[in-house]
Amino acid sequence: MNTAMTAAMNVLDAQSLIAAFGLAGILIILFVETGLLFGFFLPGDSLLFLAGVGASGAAAEVFDQPGFHLSLTALLIGAPLCATAGAQLGHLLGARIGPKLFARPESRLFKQEYVHKAEAYFARYGAGKAVVLARFLPVVRTFLNPVAGVLGMRAGQFLLWNLLGGCLWTVGLILLGYQLGDSLKGSIDSYLLPAVVLIIVLSLVPVLIEAIRSRRAAESQ
Repeated sequence: MNTAMTAAMNVLDAQSLIAAFGLAGILIILFVETGLLFGFFLPGDSLLFLAGVGASGAAAEVFDQPGFHLSLTALLIGAPLCATAGAQLGHLLGARIGPKLFARPESRLFKQEYVHKAEAYFARYGAGKAVVLARFLPVVRTFLNPVAGVLGMRAGQFLLWNLLGGCLWTVGLILLGYQLGDSLKGSIDSYLLPAVVLIIVLSLVPVLIEAIRSRRAAESQ
C-alpha cells in the first residue's frame, strides 16, 4: 500500500494522527473540526481521549515511540482555546455569509441533512443549552455553530456558552484518557481499544436517538 493511500486512511485514526503530528496536530484538528464545515468527519472525541493518554505514563507504550509524551498543561490550555476559537469562527461565518454557506451541492461528505439536524437541535433545546450539548455530538458540533450565526444568536452570548461547552468537552475527555493511562500503565493495551470504541459509541447514541425521533415524526405527519 503506498504512502499516500495510508495517509488518507489514517485521517480518521486518532492514534495515527497524534503519533504523526503531536500537540500541534491535535490543536489544529480541534480548530478545523469545530470551525470549518469540511472538518465534521474528524475524530474529535477519540482524539481528545487519546491525547490524554499521550500525556500519561502510558504514552510511550500506547504510541510505540520511546520518549513520546504530550504536555498535559499544554493540552488543558490549548485544547479548550482551539475548540472555542474554531466554533467562534463557525458562528462568524454563519452570521456573515448566512444561507450561502450551506448553498452547496450534495456530495459524499456534505449532506443538507446535517444542516437540518443542527437546526432542529437548536430549536429543540434553545440557544445556550444547544451550544453546550452539541459539543458532545459528532457532526452536530460542527454544523450547529454556523447555524447559530444564521439564526442570529449574538456573538457575545454564543461565546459564553461556546467556552463552557468547549471546556467541558475537551478537558473532560483529556482527563479521562490521562487517568486511564496512568492507572493502567503497563497493561493498557488490553483496555485501550474497548475504551475508544465505547467513547465513539456513546458519542453516537444521541445522534441515533435524534435520527429515530425525526424519522418517527416525519412518518406521523
